Amino acid sequence: MNFTQRQDFLTGPASAAEERNEINLAEFFRTLWRGKFWIMLCVVLAMVVGAYYAFAIKVPVYTTHSVVALESRQEQVVDIESVMTGLGGDQATINTEVEVILSRGLIYKLVDKLGLINDPEFNVELRPEPTVSINRGIRWIRKQIQGPLPPKPPLNEQAVKDRTVDMVLEAIAATNVRQSYVFHITAVTEDPVKSAAMANTLAELYIREQLEVKFAATEKATEWLAERVTQLQVELEAAESQLKEFGTNTNLISPEALAALNRQLKELRDRKADIETEFTRGTTRASELKAARDSGDLIAMARAIGDRALTTRAEAATTDDLMLRGQIEDRLSQAAARSVQTQERIRTQLAALSESITEVEKQIETQSGELVRLQQLQRETEASRLIYEYFLSRLKETSVQQGIQQADSRILSRAVVPGEPSAPRKTMILALSLILGFLIGAAFVLIREFSQNTFRAGEQLEARTGYTVLGQIPMIPARRRKKVLQYLSERPNSAAAEAIRNLRTSVLLSNLDKHPQIIMSTSSVPGEGKTTTSLALTQNLAGLDKKVLLVEGDIRRRTFAQYFNIKGRNGLLSVLSGEVPLAEAVVHEPSLKADVLIGEKSSTNAADVFSSKRFGEFLAELREAYDYIVIDTPPVLAVPDARVIGQSVDAILYSVKWDHTTHRQVQDGLKSFESVNAKITGLVLGQISPRGLKRYGYGDGYGAYDSYYNT
Repeated sequence: MNFTQRQDFLTGPASAAEERNEINLAEFFRTLWRGKFWIMLCVVLAMVVGAYYAFAIKVPVYTTHSVVALESRQEQVVDIESVMTGLGGDQATINTEVEVILSRGLIYKLVDKLGLINDPEFNVELRPEPTVSINRGIRWIRKQIQGPLPPKPPLNEQAVKDRTVDMVLEAIAATNVRQSYVFHITAVTEDPVKSAAMANTLAELYIREQLEVKFAATEKATEWLAERVTQLQVELEAAESQLKEFGTNTNLISPEALAALNRQLKELRDRKADIETEFTRGTTRASELKAARDSGDLIAMARAIGDRALTTRAEAATTDDLMLRGQIEDRLSQAAARSVQTQERIRTQLAALSESITEVEKQIETQSGELVRLQQLQRETEASRLIYEYFLSRLKETSVQQGIQQADSRILSRAVVPGEPSAPRKTMILALSLILGFLIGAAFVLIREFSQNTFRAGEQLEARTGYTVLGQIPMIPARRRKKVLQYLSERPNSAAAEAIRNLRTSVLLSNLDKHPQIIMSTSSVPGEGKTTTSLALTQNLAGLDKKVLLVEGDIRRRTFAQYFNIKGRNGLLSVLSGEVPLAEAVVHEPSLKADVLIGEKSSTNAADVFSSKRFGEFLAELREAYDYIVIDTPPVLAVPDARVIGQSVDAILYSVKWDHTTHRQVQDGLKSFESVNAKITGLVLGQISPRGLKRYGYGDGYGAYDSYYNT
């Protein structure tokens, strides 16, 4: 076995394709072909079940549908705004209408109108319970565990109706035709007439529901508007009464008169300002006259009087002119008296103006407040009048609309009574059953193949281990081990005999430079047919007119006594210890046409015996005495004897029982030989069952084994 093969075996992949995570399609289809019997069986069973379901179990149902269109544009009889506007055409509205059609409220009306609560198809309480049912079985089990069960209380009327509605909802469907305002209302029942009636009735109820909703909304709006108009009328009358009463009890002026008062006030204030200025000038004049009198200067007094002639005379006088002084003083006194009179008059005018201004201000303040209140009452009254008139007009419009409501949908097509059932679709069921059966069968075959942990074909064994399979031996039909050699002798042309001859040829040609002389037979665990292989190979080698010796290397179990009547004879240990010579220990067995050296019980460990120098000398002695020596050794996973003996032999045959020895056992056994550098010559797949090959789908490649039962 080369390095790549050994690495594949140790790491576990079955082939290089698996190493690359690839799927071998050819092997995949070969696997399915090998399992064609199981696949065909699953297909037939699935077809039978499908046919039974379609023709015997499934109740025929009938499908029909009515078509309803959503009116996106409503006819406007009068130009009056509706209480409820028409439905929009957006997707949300369309989805909402689908839900409205399938609403429980509408289905309740459908159940009541068609009396579906009395229909056993929808009211499960009216159905007779089948003789065999899951519920009946559950009740029987509970009765066995808990004893007699109390009677189930009957459902009330509402609960029965709710369950009936649930069943009807399962039989009804509403769908929207893509990119349109059209709805299909579909009904599926066991009666074609019932299906058509349900689809048509639901469409009619849906349209009637739209009218009822609009009528109810309009009626409710009318009631509310009537009540609101009455309230608004009362409020308007109260506002008008309040305005009238305010006008009666108040001396109202117009905004123009109020503006005139404001202008009058402004004029009074301007006049007062002028007089105050004049009063200030008078005060200043009086102060100037007093200052001139107090100074006694003629010129100053003359100037204060403001008489230019007196001023000139005073300035021209060179001496104190008493006459002139007296004249100037008289004139000055007169001017002062006039100034005082003028100031008193001005003061009186100012007081009168102040009183007039105060009175006008009071009038303006009073009139402004009353005008604001008047305007507020007028606005409130006008607003109440406008609201009242609007609601009164809307009330009259709404009252008119009650007789002209239109539905938002119309029936495009009524459901027709179907002539044939829509289900079960027998052809499709059978086709699906065929496909399902094929898939189940293929899955079973593949799962069985992938979960296989034993070997059923020589190619599989070679691919898994990397070693050559030298022989594939069918199961020998012998009830007792003693009959094995007899069977091979009496039926030399049987498949088993031919397999042994093929094994012999493969072993002898395994090394063309030097034919193997000492051949060892072993296996992973007991019961894999290694001893039978040793016996059959020995018999076959002896048929070549060669001198052959069969050595029982399994001195722990010593099974040769079950094949030969050899008792009380010395054996292998006696020869190794030197108690007897080899010629006295061997026994010639006629059924084998060869010599046999049996094993003996020993207190010494068998591995130590085979590891001794004497055993090597013994094998050298056998090479001189015999043409071929076949050594039957114990299983390699049980004891180390085979690995020890394998160091001194020319060929090692490793037996694997067909569909019995696991991958791990073979892997561990081969590893144990590789760990001591013992080279395995080849593998022997033994005890092959022809019937098992056919059962697993491998029989097409092993037709040669079919004939050995009759030979």
